[in-house]
Amino acid sequence: MAVVYVARSAALTKWASDVGLGKHTFKLGVAADKEAARAAAEAGWAGETDWKILHSQEVEGLSEEDALARLGRREKAVDPAYYPRLKGAAGVYRISLANVQNSLLVARAMASDEPLTEIKVKPKDIAEYMIRNAVP
Repeated sequence: MAVVYVARSAALTKWASDVGLGKHTFKLGVAADKEAARAAAEAGWAGETDWKILHSQEVEGLSEEDALARLGRREKAVDPAYYPRLKGAAGVYRISLANVQNSLLVARAMASDEPLTEIKVKPKDIAEYMIRNAVP
């Protein structure tokens, strides 16, 4: 069974912030299993080796191209051809916090037991949002 995962690199986040992409830059990918995802994160992307997998989920019959296309409808993918530092690393996204906050707010409104208060978005919330929008 395939695994869809979201990873984050502190060094790439710092670079993205410096070049104007913002500090909410994450990588979405699909691997054959959890070990393959972990191995890919350890090998690294975009010249960085400090990638950490924030969240993963097992899915059936999902290719990486399909997952990237589905998430691309909601969020802006960073073009690896435009930024040479990314070196062809597909699946790097610049995430809008407003979209994540709206998604969490709607989820809380649908669950009537939680009060509607200000939402502080954490990296794990962003990872869950990305996977929720990438999986059919």
